[in-house]
Amino acid sequence: MDEFSIAVSGNGVMGQLVKEQLQAESPGSCRFQCAGCVGPGDFSSLFQIEAPIHGIIDFSHPDFLSGIAAYISVHPVPLVIATTGHNEEQLRQIHSLSQRVPVVFAANFSPGITILSRILRSISPLLSQWDVEIVEMHHNRKLDAPSGTALALADAVDPQHAMPRLTGRRGVSRRNGEIGLHAIRGGAVSGKHCVLFASANEILTFSHEAHSRSLFAQGAVLAMQFALRQTAPGLFSMEDVMFCDAK
Repeated sequence: MDEFSIAVSGNGVMGQLVKEQLQAESPGSCRFQCAGCVGPGDFSSLFQIEAPIHGIIDFSHPDFLSGIAAYISVHPVPLVIATTGHNEEQLRQIHSLSQRVPVVFAANFSPGITILSRILRSISPLLSQWDVEIVEMHHNRKLDAPSGTALALADAVDPQHAMPRLTGRRGVSRRNGEIGLHAIRGGAVSGKHCVLFASANEILTFSHEAHSRSLFAQGAVLAMQFALRQTAPGLFSMEDVMFCDAK
């Protein structure tokens, strides 16, 4: 069985969950160990980690991306990015990294959300005349709103961005063919997403609820297994990870 040492960028709740998942018994043909975590209370840079690094899982903050890019420029290893909220310049940097190493980049590493996205892409053309609203809820410590997952679900409904995206509503306004995105923050909710299609006479609802944030750590480790199998650089999604054998 192959053994890989994986560095984790981010030492918060998700970073610790990824570390636990790496050190758990790995399914499949490889075994993982955590080379170290970059973040408060641990290493301040990937370059400080003395253990060999065969891959990097990023569950941190978009501002950590520059440090990851600096490390990969010297040590080209596969990268899994589970951080959301990147700006346009950082998104360009991710695309640049994918020309050097395999990069799995997704707004959500839940298998259920991945399947939901594929369903939405399939059925949305049949509902092109229906109104679309997306509602999401997360814990009170989440930084970005609307969530990266909500934005990705909007992209699944409308890949060409033909419909304007409206974040919340206030005042006097009439609906005008947009996708409405609504964010709720509170408590310790791992993540709830609901996509509503509404016609004059009926409502069709697709929803997903995460019961534990550990599922995102499991998905990130699954993505790392996929990235390590790649023989060439590229930018991959969780759909590539989950459905690669179906292509």
